[in-house]
Amino acid sequence: MSTPESRIPTTADTGPMSYAIFQLARAHRAYAAAMLREMDVHLGQELLLMQLLDRDGQTQSELLESVGLDHSTVSKSLRRMQEAGLLVREPAAHDRRVLMVHLTDKGRSMRERLAAMWRALEEISAQGLSAQQAESFVRTAYAMADAINGHAVPREESE
Repeated sequence: MSTPESRIPTTADTGPMSYAIFQLARAHRAYAAAMLREMDVHLGQELLLMQLLDRDGQTQSELLESVGLDHSTVSKSLRRMQEAGLLVREPAAHDRRVLMVHLTDKGRSMRERLAAMWRALEEISAQGLSAQQAESFVRTAYAMADAINGHAVPREESE
């Protein structure tokens, strides 16, 4: 079995924590994507579904802001989700240029399946960790996300 140090390319050995986060995110994302495929949901669509399950009838702009994805990705995802019968998009009564997004019965029925997926992913991810370690990881991960989000990304890297 390899040690964490032996997994890090020499170009990243001055950033072992950052490289470990990259590896974790990649593994977690791939596993989540496989679980979502079993539900006929594409990666990223679950984020939109969860936002709508918490508050149905949002504008496309509100959804865009809540999930932190770019406009074209959200538009494409919503179109696919509409084609799959998970939601409908309709012009708002107050402004016909604004699209309101509502879940269909099929979309609302995804709540338990999504919750079960997150439970299973949590159990797999925390396997071998104590409750205290898992809790500490969550606090640390959010502190790190806040630190990263507090720094502006140079323009050419964010495009």
